[in-house]
Amino acid sequence: MSTPSDLPFHTRRRGILFVISAPSGAGKSTLLHGIRHFADFHYSVSCTTRSPRPGETNGEDYHFLSRDQFETEISNSNLLEYAEVHGNFYGTRKDAIKEHLAHGTDVLVDVDVQGARSIRKCEDPAITSALADIFLAPPSMEILTQRLHKRATESPEQLQLRLNNAILEMQCWREYQYLLISGSPEHDQRQFRALMESERLRTFRLNTEEPQ
Repeated sequence: MSTPSDLPFHTRRRGILFVISAPSGAGKSTLLHGIRHFADFHYSVSCTTRSPRPGETNGEDYHFLSRDQFETEISNSNLLEYAEVHGNFYGTRKDAIKEHLAHGTDVLVDVDVQGARSIRKCEDPAITSALADIFLAPPSMEILTQRLHKRATESPEQLQLRLNNAILEMQCWREYQYLLISGSPEHDQRQFRALMESERLRTFRLNTEEPQ
């Protein structure tokens, strides 16, 4: 049986841009918390103009920027995606992601469906050729509702808004290359890690070169 060392060439690849979206309550935060300790990819930290909350660390939770700094990032076309939410900007820097990809490091970006659409529209081939987007969905709206009620962090009005938004976001799953149906935290981590390994073996992502 042929092994990679038997091949008449060396293989190398650029990094993969994993983009994940999910409606609130689908289990995305739990999934990301469970896999962030793995050293085989870089988790992209978003930037924001809001003030740090108690316990948050600049560069770890967010890159905290002034509004002028954020607007400079926009004018320099250095944001893959951005949005204004409740008077504050949130966005994903492009230059750091491209640097990781160029060095063969995979990058994981956590965005909503609108952010994912913006990334797909990026005209930079270094981004579009690296993209692998994933939608994480709950098994049912009933289970999603139960999860949101269990959190008990929103008023009834806020809860209903999240549910309404979730219904709209769930309709977008066909826009993604992959659909993962959430189960237990362990199930979600196994599925996502298997997806990452599968993407790394796709031949179109590999460059070949003759051994020196």
